[in-house]
Amino acid sequence: MSTAAAAVAARFRPGDRVTVRRSDVPGHMRTPWYIRGHAGVIERLCGAYPNPEELAYARAGLPAQPLYRVRFAQAEVWPDYAGSPADTIDIEVYKHWLEPA
Repeated sequence: MSTAAAAVAARFRPGDRVTVRRSDVPGHMRTPWYIRGHAGVIERLCGAYPNPEELAYARAGLPAQPLYRVRFAQAEVWPDYAGSPADTIDIEVYKHWLEPA
């Protein structure tokens, strides 16, 4: 079975506001701790890829999960951020970590 045939459907589109799930689950996680619980905007869909959280345990990682590039305002992620209010950080996050904002 190809990765494309085993892919989960994309849920979000560029411009959608999303929140990263705040979860502290054991094991190998590909979502940075510092971004969990924060809201951002979908910048793009990067494609569907085997779930790296499953691959880390020698499992197939299927169905493939949509991977999104999400843009966050740096001042919202780090309250003491002293740079421009327009500064952003882009982080790639898998669908199963995202919820509508």
